[in-house]
Amino acid sequence: MRRRLVPTAVLSAAIALGTLAASPATAAPADKPQVLSGWTQTSAGSYNAWVAARANQSAWSAYAFNWSTDYCSTSPDNPFGFPFKTACARHDFGYRNYKEAGSFAANKSRLDSAFYADLKRVCAAYSGVKGTSCDATAWTYYQAVDKLGSSPAAD
Repeated sequence: MRRRLVPTAVLSAAIALGTLAASPATAAPADKPQVLSGWTQTSAGSYNAWVAARANQSAWSAYAFNWSTDYCSTSPDNPFGFPFKTACARHDFGYRNYKEAGSFAANKSRLDSAFYADLKRVCAAYSGVKGTSCDATAWTYYQAVDKLGSSPAAD
């Protein structure tokens, strides 16, 4: 009986001191789905919140988000000089994290719409022919992800 008490006491002390690490799956805060949703909406506020979080990923480490990106995949990140790279990174963030959560299909349409909204915000900085060209390029990028964006089964 004495042998059982020692390991139990050591385990209790380790838990009390916080020296035992929880697995990443159990460590993620309960509000992870709400945070993910908040960062993947069509609004400029959602985009800005995600950009700020991306710049300070360590503050969100407990959430175990997948921040990896290949930016605009096989398409140019900055087509015709239009800076689409960050919009592509946020789109990747949404796709990867909703796939990991097992709820990609239910969110794909919104993620693609948020991507298009991000691209249109980039294009708002241009006017005239350049603005029209940017808008047309944004529409093409949106159509590509809308029609060809990978399904959960493909990943």
